[in-house]
Amino acid sequence: MQNTRLNSLFDLIVRNIAQWFLNPWRRISLLIISFLFGFLMGTVTSTTTGQRAELDIVVAGFLVFLTEVSSRIVYRRPPKQQRVLWVESLNYFKVGFIYNLFVEAFKLGS
Repeated sequence: MQNTRLNSLFDLIVRNIAQWFLNPWRRISLLIISFLFGFLMGTVTSTTTGQRAELDIVVAGFLVFLTEVSSRIVYRRPPKQQRVLWVESLNYFKVGFIYNLFVEAFKLGS
């Protein structure tokens, strides 16, 4: 790739953002936001698919597929390697999403 000004600017921005997230408090706050956003998306998904009640099986299969793909991305690396921030954020998003689906199932069961 050529070293254009736009490419250099993009590399500088990515490097600065990576430096900014090296602070442990910022990293933890981003992971908590990812978890809570996954929780929100679980609520949105269960509410909208439950309201329509037409494509429940298709949506459930698609969500299982997405969950398995994200698990494959997260856990294909050896455990001793340090995880990349976006991979760790994806894992926290997935955990929040699945946790919310369990909470919704308990609410419907009671």
